[in-house]
Amino acid sequence: MNLKELSHIGLTQGQIKVYSAILNIGTASVNQIHEKTGLERRAIYDIINKLIEKGLITYTTEKKKRTYKCAPPNKLQEKINEKKQELENFEKIIPEINKLYNSKKEEISLEVYRGEEGIKTLFEDMLNYKENRFLGRRWYVLEQMPLFWIHYNRRRIKDKVTWYNLSLHDAPKFPKEEFMKVKVLPEEFSGSPSIIWIFGNKVAHVNWGENLFAFVMESKEIADNYKKYHKYLWDKVAK
Repeated sequence: MNLKELSHIGLTQGQIKVYSAILNIGTASVNQIHEKTGLERRAIYDIINKLIEKGLITYTTEKKKRTYKCAPPNKLQEKINEKKQELENFEKIIPEINKLYNSKKEEISLEVYRGEEGIKTLFEDMLNYKENRFLGRRWYVLEQMPLFWIHYNRRRIKDKVTWYNLSLHDAPKFPKEEFMKVKVLPEEFSGSPSIIWIFGNKVAHVNWGENLFAFVMESKEIADNYKKYHKYLWDKVAK
């Protein structure tokens, strides 16, 4: 049984291994735990003490030898409930964090996001704005992050976030979706993997090449100019 999810309630990888070993054995000695996990005995003793402190395992002593058992699983439920409460309490202060964050914003800010997780962060940010605009769209997200896109797109539609896509002439045809508008730029436009996203006061230059990254500028003046450029292409150039 894979118990990696126990990390969500604060258990380390070593603690998960020991807890899992005891759970599978039933009543376990340190030697049995060592054989099952391959961990050093000194590390096992330290981990056992931590698990006892957390109330997740118990022990008995017979003939001066200790054996260990898992505490009833309802203790895990208690830990989960504690974690839920911590998250709920944290969620309550998010508005204050946002307020402080926005009060410290510079008139123009520059940020770099790298890798898939960085790009996913930008996708999440776009859900905060009812209109998102794109220049040079090639639908790389469908190819490189198909599972993420399925779940993300459902949320985008639920939130009624409209995308205005200016796609390149040779981009794959995108399936029809709600709140998804597409026009195609003429062949003269560049076919580089760099795409421009415009949302709110932000302009992101996103590179979908071998090194996935985005360079993001936040400025109302700059974003407004990009929106005008997008509108001109949308109205006068794209088909």
